[in-house]
Amino acid sequence: MKLHKASLFGLYAVLELASDPERQLSTIDIADKYGISTHHLAKVLRTLVRSGLVQAVRGVGGGYRFVGTPNRTTLLDVIELFEVLESELDAPIPSGQAGEAIIAELQSITQEIDELTKAVLDTTTLETALNSSRLRVKP
Repeated sequence: MKLHKASLFGLYAVLELASDPERQLSTIDIADKYGISTHHLAKVLRTLVRSGLVQAVRGVGGGYRFVGTPNRTTLLDVIELFEVLESELDAPIPSGQAGEAIIAELQSITQEIDELTKAVLDTTTLETALNSSRLRVKP
């Protein structure tokens, strides 16, 4: 499964903000830390604000802060704000096509992989990800 930039940027932002919900960060703060486009991140943050996971704080010293529930919000919740996850081989198989059985079997395998991936993303909360020894977000 390959995620679009918006999904990845959304995960970066949400995990960064959820690591310290009392802290406010600007788009520039987050973009600079992860080496990503501030323009693209600003669009992503607007989506996160509309979803209710992030709050925009206006004015001097403003920025964004996490207002979701880290132990209930999953990685899949964030990703699905930006894309519909589906197998790349979900296209219908034209009948009579040579190799129809092979294509059908590949679709079955990739669908199973996608379902397993979604299950992992749907059971991994932000809190779990932040507490993982593989992922340490540092202020």
